[in-house]
Amino acid sequence: MRNTAMAALAAASLIALAGCKQAGTGNEAANGSASAAAASIDGTWKTDLSTMKVDSKPDEYLLKAGQFSCPTCTPPLTVAADGAMHPVTGRAYADNISVKVDDDHNVTRTGQKAGKTTGTAKYSVSADGNTLTVNFDDESGTKPVTGSYTESRVGPVPAGAHAISGSWKQTKPPTSVSDEGLTATFKLDANVLHMTSPTGQSYDATIGGPDVPIKGDIGGTTAAVTKSGDSLVETDKRNGKVVSVTTMTPTSDGKLHVVSEDKLGGSTATFDMNKQS
Repeated sequence: MRNTAMAALAAASLIALAGCKQAGTGNEAANGSASAAAASIDGTWKTDLSTMKVDSKPDEYLLKAGQFSCPTCTPPLTVAADGAMHPVTGRAYADNISVKVDDDHNVTRTGQKAGKTTGTAKYSVSADGNTLTVNFDDESGTKPVTGSYTESRVGPVPAGAHAISGSWKQTKPPTSVSDEGLTATFKLDANVLHMTSPTGQSYDATIGGPDVPIKGDIGGTTAAVTKSGDSLVETDKRNGKVVSVTTMTPTSDGKLHVVSEDKLGGSTATFDMNKQS
């Protein structure tokens, strides 16, 4: 599984769970002379799913002859579809993955790390074979994030393969995401940005300063925050490699406009967050 803190990447979390991709983490966001606009980031914010737009490549799956493959996953994944846990490498949020065929239109994928379940995705293909609904449960934090979204078929089912097989693309905002995955709190204290999430992730990053660990992120992600005009920019890294860049810009109508780039999966999510307090 993927994802840690901020609502900004709740969207990305969905994409990650769907395609077994794993990109950034999910928080985001400077110097003591930060502008009044930047200072307005203080408070608790919640993502407005109705404003979300996702630009991503199609997800590709092949489930055939007892084997599940996902060439578009990050990194690509191939595992036996026998319902048992199998070791995987190169994934920050799972060291074992299972794929279980529930029936000819339903599949369940579960990830574990160090013996603990980190997330589950249930894939359901419609009777006509053209819509894929994904219900997910991200348990990588201290509180689970649940939700669902749909993808439309853009590539045919190969002969003899399970209905989940082929290419799928998300064309609509997520159907739902629990509040834990949509909410984050920010506090700009002099030139230090403090971020906390209901799922247990947090950081204290000096604007223009070094990478700092994202506390509570089991993937070992770090964050660095800079200022660009009225925007705050968070760059997340894992093992020294950039995995996501999220730009947050306070708007004149009191919202927070977010552009979140998944550098590993090659997707971009844009959306607004509304201030809660």
